[in-house]
Amino acid sequence: MTNIILLGPPGAGKGTQAKRLVEERGMVQLSTGDMLREARSSGTEMGQRVAAVMDRGELVTDEIVIGLIREKLTSGAAHGGYIFDGFPRTLAQADALGALLSELGQSLDHVIEMRVDDEVLVARITGRSTCGNCGEVYHDVTRPVPADGKCVNCGSTEIKRRADDNEDALRTRLLAYYKQTSPLIGYYHAKGQLESVNGLAAIEAVAAEISGLLGSQTQDA
Repeated sequence: MTNIILLGPPGAGKGTQAKRLVEERGMVQLSTGDMLREARSSGTEMGQRVAAVMDRGELVTDEIVIGLIREKLTSGAAHGGYIFDGFPRTLAQADALGALLSELGQSLDHVIEMRVDDEVLVARITGRSTCGNCGEVYHDVTRPVPADGKCVNCGSTEIKRRADDNEDALRTRLLAYYKQTSPLIGYYHAKGQLESVNGLAAIEAVAAEISGLLGSQTQDA
């Protein structure tokens, strides 16, 4: 079983690569946002705590997030390991995750940074549209929306551009990412765990780089 963290700014392709790892290696993607939404609607004691915090408009504490991660790691749902998405974001969270994995007899095997050139990334993202029905992604230059306005994957016409996929908003998101993440990059580099791939390469090329880091053996889901 292999546990990994994918690091990279908005639009670097973390979601795309995580989806491939889930499909090809039987890994489970642990997205903080997804876990919180799932917990809120679960009716469990932890879910009620999450709902109460969110209803007050407050940020969910690290303790609660680590609790949700603990539940996932002890569920036995992943034969291929876990992909941490959106967590950790701070050094305190990195320490807490390391302590939890150690307590459970598990390890963090790879921290993969998807490096990008900001200017190229801005050009990539500001031309992006997404199918609201199935999530298929299009781009004004490299993959235009079909002339009939229908998604090639599901036929939906609900193809939209995110309101925050504009240059000013994206640069703000990039700045926030680098402020949050640069300490983590140094943290995992110092531990000898940081590995990098070219996040702006073609999807297949990025997948091949990541596969090379993880080892070629696939897992059964």
